[in-house]
Amino acid sequence: MHFDHSQMNELSKGLSSKSEKMRVLAKAGYERADIARFLGTRYQFVRNVLVNEEERNAKLAADSSEVAKEKVGPTKVRLGPEGRVLIPAPFREALGLSEGDTLVASLENGELSLLTLPAAVRKAQAIIRKFVPAGVSLVDELIDDRRKEAESEKRNG
Repeated sequence: MHFDHSQMNELSKGLSSKSEKMRVLAKAGYERADIARFLGTRYQFVRNVLVNEEERNAKLAADSSEVAKEKVGPTKVRLGPEGRVLIPAPFREALGLSEGDTLVASLENGELSLLTLPAAVRKAQAIIRKFVPAGVSLVDELIDDRRKEAESEKRNG
């Protein structure tokens, strides 16, 4: 979405905090960098607010699916034409899935797993978290490395 200052003003009118404005603008499809420029704040602040919001929403979804897991028991499904499997409605509802949503499939020890994208991201983050010491930001390290590389290229250029 292109940076539309007047529309962003209209969307965020009446909201009291920058965080609220960030959430509304992100939901409207604006990029984090555009939101940061519009609000006159750092990109990292916008990112942190929106990532925290995503994590909070993922936790709420996980909590609601935990409740649903207790209610939705094992169900037989049939393999249809071209290997298609219909996910029963109670499962789709519990996970908040709708037609066209993307799932991540994996096969391990003879078990087929289907994960929602937020669940797959959480799983990947948990794996990575084991190897990253507390207080270390991989993003900051990557940015620092890129800056050093760019500086080196300028000197050797």
